[in-house]
Amino acid sequence: MLEIERKFLITSAAYKKEAFSQNRIKQGYLSSVPERTVRVRLKGNKAYITIKGVSNAIGMSRFEWEKEIPVNEAENLLLLCEKGIIDKTRFEVKIGIHTYEVDEFYGENEGLVIAEIELQSENETFEKPSWLGKEVTNDKRYYNSYLSNNPYKQRVD
Repeated sequence: MLEIERKFLITSAAYKKEAFSQNRIKQGYLSSVPERTVRVRLKGNKAYITIKGVSNAIGMSRFEWEKEIPVNEAENLLLLCEKGIIDKTRFEVKIGIHTYEVDEFYGENEGLVIAEIELQSENETFEKPSWLGKEVTNDKRYYNSYLSNNPYKQRVD
């Protein structure tokens, strides 16, 4: 029940040619407070509810619990979610022994593309493809729960 992941920005669309899978995802948050995010997700023809705890100091690890739920229940729960539904396509790319999940966002977050890799330990080594850019693992601005309330298109960094 511990999620260990690292996040990176993407430097090119080359990942699309390497992807073995892609799915459209819509997700909303019943709670987006960092101490306990509660997410409802439609992914392809499946649906899930996920609870995540607060990230550790370096932003790489946190508690995560997920359960598949009926699609019609997820659709109803999405109506109760906070503003800012996340809409994206997830591309899965196998690099070495790991799978990168590359999310291409739409709507208010259009223009943002992020890759995530899940690891077994915080110090596990992994292969980095050429399209992997700057690491943003501990930058809350790239958390989906943050993006739902503070869209990428509205940022002024």
